[in-house]
Amino acid sequence: MNGLLANPVAIIVGTPLLAAAVLAVLPGYVWSARLNMLACLITFGAAFSLFWGTAPPPGTYLLVDEMNIVFIVLNTFVGFTASTFSASYIGHELETGRLTPVYLRFYHAMYQMMMFGMNLALLSNNIGLMWVAVELATLSTVLMVGIYRTAEALEAAWKYFILGSVGIALALFGTILVYLAAQPVLGEGQAAMVWTSLLANAGKFDGSLLNLAFIFLLLGYGTKVGLAPLHAWLPDAHAEGPTPISAVLSGLLLNVALYAVLRFKMLMTANATALDPGPLMIAMGLVSLIFAALMLYRRRDIKRLFAYSSIEHMGIIVFAFGIGGPLANFAGLLHMVMHSLTKSAIFFTVGHIAQIKGSQQISAIKGLTQSHPLLGWELAAGVLAIAGMPPFGVFMSEFLVVTSTFAVHPVLALLLVLGLLLAFGALLLRLTGFLFGEPTGSLKPSEASYLPLFAHMALVLMAGIWLPGPMVAWFQAVARLLG
Repeated sequence: MNGLLANPVAIIVGTPLLAAAVLAVLPGYVWSARLNMLACLITFGAAFSLFWGTAPPPGTYLLVDEMNIVFIVLNTFVGFTASTFSASYIGHELETGRLTPVYLRFYHAMYQMMMFGMNLALLSNNIGLMWVAVELATLSTVLMVGIYRTAEALEAAWKYFILGSVGIALALFGTILVYLAAQPVLGEGQAAMVWTSLLANAGKFDGSLLNLAFIFLLLGYGTKVGLAPLHAWLPDAHAEGPTPISAVLSGLLLNVALYAVLRFKMLMTANATALDPGPLMIAMGLVSLIFAALMLYRRRDIKRLFAYSSIEHMGIIVFAFGIGGPLANFAGLLHMVMHSLTKSAIFFTVGHIAQIKGSQQISAIKGLTQSHPLLGWELAAGVLAIAGMPPFGVFMSEFLVVTSTFAVHPVLALLLVLGLLLAFGALLLRLTGFLFGEPTGSLKPSEASYLPLFAHMALVLMAGIWLPGPMVAWFQAVARLLG
């Protein structure tokens, strides 16, 4: 028992699963919300301890290496801050009658199942187990997206379920093809599914099978990343689901699917006979960026607006990893972290604003600097940060993406800058309406918990001014792994 408690990997995976089982039968919202936060805090503490402890040796099913520590620490941190935000947000929804105890019964249990699925996917050393974990995380979020039980929420949940199922089916076929490529070298059974064995022997696999597998994997997991034209589920899920789930979707679940793509990209680059996956990733990333930037101008719902912003930024990240090389990979990792922290902070702010105004319509949200100055300026900071303005960390990561691209593909760099400018113009246009003018809607005071917002934005601001040396070295090591 002592060995289990001393193993942070067991805590990271086991705590959400145990908490989900308890929360499924625990009555009462208050105690459920507290247990949800406590479980997330314990999980984050265990993940953070991986910085200083010795990583356990890879097993048949679980793995800790330099790459997934980046993802697991980010995942558990945002999971904890989102659970803190969720406690006040969902409590308000109960008070106003938008949610009933019957509909909310399994909300926190599903939250922990989602965290379990994402943590398991990030720590998996088995490509089959990783696929199962991503599907589990998806199904958990589907149930939460439809929790309001309105016609629009149920439609969004079904769309998410159907498109997510198509994507995960494509990813399953790609996983099977990787297994078939590995089988002649590693033999039948689990040996041909263990990630560490696959990477060590990738150079011996059939390159043509790997090429076909990666296409299905990129399309399959790319659906979960929200890449255009596979993005259709994402705006509806953000708009109709509870805002804490919007924050988790943008800040975490998209990263988990991206992690799966990057793992398989490493297999491709380790095989001399396989095609370079970079051009395909560059194309999908650039299309997502420009498409989402244009769509920002047509949104009427504030959560849909920032959903398309997530598509834009996932496009930038995939584009950076497609360019490859130490600098572009470093930029992609930094941008992923900055986007997760900034976008979840924006959704925390938007959630409280929508509750105050009683609407998510952009036309109903004006003059925040007069009616709710703290929320208004917090939203301004978040929008300016996600638009890539200095001194925030997103500016640093976007600058690195542009410069690393210009060094090797100047024309692509120009298209990248075009997309960034289009998105910047749309966000700035919306921001002026949110902040200034005659206040509209409800003027009641906010009862928001600001701690998660301030924590995220403080980290994003710090990253734009100064990155700690150990973090830089850590990102550089991961960038080298990605090739």
